[in-house]
Parts: sequence; structure tokens; C-alpha cells
Amino acid sequence: MDTTRLGRTELRVTRTGFGVLPLQRTERTEATRILRRAYDAGITFFDTARAYTDSESKIGAALSDVRDRVVIATKTGATSRERAMQDVEVSLKELRTDYIDILQLHNPAPLPLPDDPQSSYAALRELKQQGKIRFIGLTSHGLDRAHSALASGLYDTLQFPLNYLSSPAEIELTDRCRERDVGLIAMKPLSGGLLTDARSVFAFLRQFSNVVPIWGLQHRRELEELLALDANPPALDDAVRARIEHDRQELSCDFCRACGYCLPCPAEIPIPMAARMPLLLRRMPYQQFMTAEWTEKMGRIRDCHECGHCAKHCPYGLDARVLLRKALADYEDFCAAEFTRANARGD
Repeated sequence: MDTTRLGRTELRVTRTGFGVLPLQRTERTEATRILRRAYDAGITFFDTARAYTDSESKIGAALSDVRDRVVIATKTGATSRERAMQDVEVSLKELRTDYIDILQLHNPAPLPLPDDPQSSYAALRELKQQGKIRFIGLTSHGLDRAHSALASGLYDTLQFPLNYLSSPAEIELTDRCRERDVGLIAMKPLSGGLLTDARSVFAFLRQFSNVVPIWGLQHRRELEELLALDANPPALDDAVRARIEHDRQELSCDFCRACGYCLPCPAEIPIPMAARMPLLLRRMPYQQFMTAEWTEKMGRIRDCHECGHCAKHCPYGLDARVLLRKALADYEDFCAAEFTRANARGD
């Protein structure tokens, strides 16, 4: 598999990375099999987080015996030195290792003050001196915060959402990271499931030699598809460019990126899925959403408390309440129309 230098870390990693977040939903034995299959096929970069429930322990179970041959990145959402130190100790135990290659601050807002001895950054600097972490990274969903992190010179890697729906300013981060020799890890290559043609996304991202996409994988079939793409990388040809332009036109409006920072919702609305429902109904097999379970979940939108938590925490500045109201109306119209069509077909 092709590898690339991850910025000034000097780590050589595969240009195809494994995003372990979805493996939270995979039974443990199968999850470890998938991870091991990825390693055996050549993938060397695995990204997780302390917040991703049991994903660290699954990595530990699958890869501890080949620890020196893989690069593991994890994250802490801590905002204090004490909590960050605690998180890293737990991560080390779960990962079954005595060091973490890249410890990333998990979408902090604002960026921690490096000179504050009680800040999370101070903890990472101390942990690096102790040899428990090798490099310090940062994840962000906000462009301004990403630029601030790059300008500070304090971070060895930056993780940021990147795919062909990204704005020109967001794509320009590839150049800014190269200039500052910061490793760029691309999260959400499929935009939380809205992009359904992995081949086109793979071709688009492969043009950036300094970008390491982390593909969120839950099932063995998804891994096998990705391995096939890596073995025979698709060209960014006219057909792929046409698919990219089609998706850009269709998804040119404001839409939820499914980052999940709006959660938890007091009304238990599954905001990331519900807010994107008009798109999901038209870009995925819609039958899976026309169930009693999803009708009940979408109905929770009527119970919105108007607390503003979702709007306040959205890193993209979206007001989920507006998106949800539109999504509910669209969902009900779509279901009614499909019911009419089903009756006409005699289903």
C-alpha cells in the first residue's frame, strides 16, 4: 500500500487510514477480526478516541502483538490537565500499550492556553516528556480554529473534515499544512454517509499527497471495498469529475455533517440523522427509514424543547431546530407519497 510522511512527525503511514469510531457498533469478536484483516492487508494507521466507548479496547485486543508496526492516534476531550492525564492513562490501558503515537485534543473550543500549567495542552506536553505520547495533534470542525492551531506551531497533526463537498477555503488547508509541515488527517471522507460513491471520494482525496483519510468502517464488506480501491486507485477522470459535480450541486445547501456535537438532545431527537433525513431518503435505500421506529424518532421533533443546545454547539453554525422542522415536514410528505404509490402498486 502507498505510504506518506505524516508531516514533521516523520511517521510513515498508509495513505488509507482506518477510522475506528463505527466499530463501537460492531460485536467485539467481529470488530477485532476486521481490525486484524486491515492490518494483514497493509493498513498501518488507526484513529480512535477516548470518547468512542470500547473502540480503544478493540484495537488493543486486535493489534497489541504488532504494536511496533502500526501508528495509533487517539483523542482526549479533556479541558484540564488533570482530566487529560487521566484520559491518557485509561487509553494506554485499553490500547494495551505504553505509548500513543499521536494524542489529539478533541475539537477544543477555545484552543487551550499552552502556558497555563493546568490546561490540557500542558498535560500533553508533560506526557510527551514522559514518553507516553510521541506527538501532539488537534481535531477541529471549524476553519478559523484550524488556522489558529496551524499558526500556533504547537500541533504536529491536524484532523479536519475533508471531501469533495468541502469549500475551496477548506481544501486550501492541504497547502497550509504542507507549508507548515503539519500532518493532515482527513475525517468524514464520505460526509457522514451522504456521499455514497466511495470510488469518487477516493480519487478526489488521493490527489493530495499529504492527506491521510480515515475511513469509518463498521463491516467487513466496507473494508474489502476500501482495500480494492487502494489496490487499484481510481483516476480522477471525466466520469469521476461529473459525479463530483452532480453531488456538489445536489448538496450545495446547508446540511448537517453528522459530527454529533449537538448531542445529547433533551428531547432524545437523533439530530444528526433526523436533520439529514431529506437527503438520506433520496441518497440511500429509503425503505430502512419508513418504519414504525423511525416514524417515532422523527415524531420527537415535535417535542423539541427549544433549549438551543444544538445550535449553540454546532461547529458549522447551523440551527438544527430549523433543519429538523423542515426535515419532519419532508419526511411526512415523502411517507405519504410512498404510501399512495404503494397502494397504487397493490403492495
